[in-house]
Amino acid sequence: MELTRATIAQVKRLTEISKAAFDSDLSVGAPGPGGPPGYDEEKWLQQQVQQGAAYAIVIDDVLIGGALVFRDRRVPSVMELGRVFIDPAFHRQGQGLAAMHALERHFPDIQRWRLDTPSWNTRTRAFYEKLGYVITRRSRGFLFMQKDMA
Repeated sequence: MELTRATIAQVKRLTEISKAAFDSDLSVGAPGPGGPPGYDEEKWLQQQVQQGAAYAIVIDDVLIGGALVFRDRRVPSVMELGRVFIDPAFHRQGQGLAAMHALERHFPDIQRWRLDTPSWNTRTRAFYEKLGYVITRRSRGFLFMQKDMA
C-alpha cells in the first residue's frame, strides 16, 4: 500500500470513491444516502488537495481510497482525521486498517489522533475501536474518539 498526497488529476476518481464509500453506509443503518460535507463534490475535494489535506491510498497502481487530515493549529502534535474512505469493492479486506496504519507511520510526530463518526454507524465505530480509538464524548448524534500514540 502506498499513501501519497493526492493530486488534482486524482480528484475525479477520489470523489467517485468517496461517494460510493459513504453511500454504502446505507447497509449499516444510515438514514439515507449521504456523507460528510463535500463528500461527493469534486470542487470541494480539489480545494482539500490544494491545501495539502488530501491523501491518496493506492495498491498496485490502483487508487482505492483517500483520507483527509488536519493538524491542530494550537497543538501541532494532534491530528484530526477528517475522513478516510475506501472503495466498497475493497471493503472487509483489511485495506482500511492498512491505510490507517500508513497514516500513523506517515506522521510519526503525532501524539494524538482525533475524529468523529455518526453514532448510528456501528461499522465505523467498530473499525476505529479495533485501531485503539476510544470514545471521549457523545454529542448531537456523533461519537468523538481519540487515540493516543505510545
